[in-house]
Amino acid sequence: MEEFCRHESHGRFQSVLPAEKAVRPETHFKGWAKPGPIPPGLASGVTVETHETLDAISGHFRLFQLRDGHRFSTDDILTAWYGTSWCPAARTALDLGSGIGTVGMICAWRLHAAKFVTIEAQAESVALARKSARHNGLTERYEIREGDFRETGILRDDEKFELITGSPPYFPPEAGVKSEQAQRLACRFELRGTVADYCAVAASHLALGGFFACVFPFEPAQLARVQAGAKAASLAIVRQRPVIFREGEPPLIALFGLMRADDLPEWFRGQTWEEPPLTIRTRAGEIHPEYSAVKLAIGFPP
Repeated sequence: MEEFCRHESHGRFQSVLPAEKAVRPETHFKGWAKPGPIPPGLASGVTVETHETLDAISGHFRLFQLRDGHRFSTDDILTAWYGTSWCPAARTALDLGSGIGTVGMICAWRLHAAKFVTIEAQAESVALARKSARHNGLTERYEIREGDFRETGILRDDEKFELITGSPPYFPPEAGVKSEQAQRLACRFELRGTVADYCAVAASHLALGGFFACVFPFEPAQLARVQAGAKAASLAIVRQRPVIFREGEPPLIALFGLMRADDLPEWFRGQTWEEPPLTIRTRAGEIHPEYSAVKLAIGFPP
């Protein structure tokens, strides 16, 4: 999680964790307390295959990833941090389009008493997430469902969650250069739903006063899509935070916090608090102090 690069030309920023930088599962970081018990790790019986890596994600938690596949991104990290920061007492949580489990795992580390449901359509990603959940000792409170979250029956009508997170793909299928790697392709392009679909499902399954956190590009046309999706789902964007990846450059993405409009006073529903931008790197390319503080908050060295 020390280095990040621009993900092709599509705006998704992805971690660069070569095999030699992967943190050994038995390594313990020093300097802060870990929520909950230390996970079983190697004692869980899961093994790292030659085509996989096992990388540090939060405190003692580790994440299984393909060496040549979708890797966790800055966008995912920020989504988990933002959601848990503004809904810190959630007892139930849902992660939509959960991929390999980055957002859910970080949220589970920060919300060590919450119960989780995650939904992912790609079998390959589901298999990796299940290995991570077992390795991290989460199987008792972390349910991973395989399927398209838009499908009837994947979530019961009466299932409600205090925190819902989502890191939607950013682009329609016809946009940009396609990856030949299926797992990466589905993470970048809207093969199974748009940001509006994420909003619609979140709105249907938020508990009273619940919070939906997501990430999406900040340029005007993309921002308009978030706003339209929220409005169609009767969600209010109560706060948003632009993200600058290098000091002096314009923000490329933003974090959004949404709630059901009906849960809010009528006078409050039409206003959004735009927070100051969060900066990832300084002009010199070093990790910005603010992002160092974010990393510390999710249990990772600054």
